[in-house]
Amino acid sequence: MDDRFTVWCAACDWNVDPRRHQEEQEKREKQAERGRQGKRARQGRLEEARRALARRYGEKLHAEVTQDGAELRAWRDGAAMLAYAIALCVHGLTVALLAGGVYCLVWGWGSGLVVLGVVLLAIAVALRPRLSGPPAEGTVLHRADAPELYALIDEVAGVVGTRGVDTITVGKEINASVMSQGVRGRRALTLGLPLWEVLTPQQQVALLGHELGHYGNGDTRHGRVVDTALRSLATWHYYFLPIPRPNATEMVVNVVYAVPLLLVQGTLTLLDHLTLRATQRAEYLADREAARAASTEAAAGLMDQFLVAESVDVFLRRERNNAALTGSRSARRTATASADGTDGLWPRLAAHMASVPEHEYERQRRAGARRGHSVDSTHPPTHLRRACLLAGPPAQAAVLLDDDRLGRITAELTGARAEVARSIVRDGVG
Repeated sequence: MDDRFTVWCAACDWNVDPRRHQEEQEKREKQAERGRQGKRARQGRLEEARRALARRYGEKLHAEVTQDGAELRAWRDGAAMLAYAIALCVHGLTVALLAGGVYCLVWGWGSGLVVLGVVLLAIAVALRPRLSGPPAEGTVLHRADAPELYALIDEVAGVVGTRGVDTITVGKEINASVMSQGVRGRRALTLGLPLWEVLTPQQQVALLGHELGHYGNGDTRHGRVVDTALRSLATWHYYFLPIPRPNATEMVVNVVYAVPLLLVQGTLTLLDHLTLRATQRAEYLADREAARAASTEAAAGLMDQFLVAESVDVFLRRERNNAALTGSRSARRTATASADGTDGLWPRLAAHMASVPEHEYERQRRAGARRGHSVDSTHPPTHLRRACLLAGPPAQAAVLLDDDRLGRITAELTGARAEVARSIVRDGVG
């Protein structure tokens, strides 16, 4: 028995989820703490509500798509159309503020309307729709920097029925994501190296297939109109939050802000409800594209890696702590890393994750089913995503990542691997 992992009983599920009671206690403590902190309290409750909604929608949608003869496809329903209408109203309000500010400046010049115009313009600028920008940190790889990796992405994109990406950012998050940046909608892939390094070659293909699948699967929430409206509402919500421990003047401000806060929070919650079902379906669709590209087995294995992602985080934090304890000698060793720039971090991580026994994966699946584990509040529970993949006939891989090609891609990532490894040892995992 490996003492690194929890001892449990597969027959009766004894001790299958020993952290559940601890997490419930921590949740109660956090709720008590939030009760003493106004802004964080409301933000925390909103995120908890989103997670509960994600689990409920995930379970309903899983039941639908696994019925005999059910077809999983992208679609636009009344909820999606209403979400677009609300999003346009949100943007229309910003335009109205902008137009009102310009009107007051032009026609009220020399009068008190000028001050009102400046205020309206300032509000419109602060609440303007914000497009997605580049990731905060990471190594950006352009096509000339990593032609083999871009070629793999293009091949996977062809299988899932879309085009490739314009930029790749390699970072230290245990995650991967895609977004459309700027007015031109340039496609950007963020690739978390700690996740990429622990995947098998076919699971890496499945990860790319899943992320690229988001570009054409009817994800209303990530459409530009709704996405920017959600960002604007989140900004409004922040500005209207009550001031904690207010003085007399601030109490008046809190009272004035109460009604706008309720309206914004209600609109934000409504958009969550209207778009979350489409977002859940988009995740299932993206999983299907992952299976088409890399095989059902690889896509299901990717789900298992999500379940044990905490082991990656624990390992990397331990590596950082060990480096800190060894002091300047470790710092010199990190600064003059080995030829591949990782100083052994990535091979050690891969070996650690490869040593995770099958019974630990099974325990995590069962624990995840009990807790409704999901990557975040926009994803269905991971165990349901895995079950959906395995419900239908198995798909064979359309893209094969052999050892030679993998070696060339790894060579292209040499500099990024070194930089991310140094960043993890210095600052910790993202």
